[in-house]
Amino acid sequence: AAHLALARLEREYPGEVFLVTQNVDNLHEAAGSRGVVHMHGALAEVACLACGGVARWDGDVGAGSACPGCGAAALRPNVVWFGEMPFHMEAIEAALARCAVFAAIGTSGQVYPAAGFINAVAGRARTVELTLEPSAVSPLFDEVRHGPATATVPAFVGELLIG
Repeated sequence: AAHLALARLEREYPGEVFLVTQNVDNLHEAAGSRGVVHMHGALAEVACLACGGVARWDGDVGAGSACPGCGAAALRPNVVWFGEMPFHMEAIEAALARCAVFAAIGTSGQVYPAAGFINAVAGRARTVELTLEPSAVSPLFDEVRHGPATATVPAFVGELLIG
């Protein structure tokens, strides 16, 4: 229900919706979202260590798996491992600089740099945390709503779309 609500927001909201996820699954896309920014990558993709190309990949990646672009057997899952810089940080930082409403959904507030996004918008944008229980950064938000995402996210999206 939460993923479906965010897809609805993306379709119906009159302004920009910039949807960032730390998850590497495709649940947002399966729900209908089209502009998802996967800051930790995507399990359904591979990255080539030889040419830098990224491609959709539905099977297992083995030692002999060849890059669809250059043919090299130098593929890895296109995900961020611990210690690596998340993807799309420039675009995320630019979106944070222009946002009017910032919502953090289902976060512990302990995984950086995402846990620090609230610092970029606090005091300037409306900030809402939608979590099952308080996160490490809950005190920094204007509003905190506790409960399952299946309830809190559709309600919040409904409020944004009404007005």
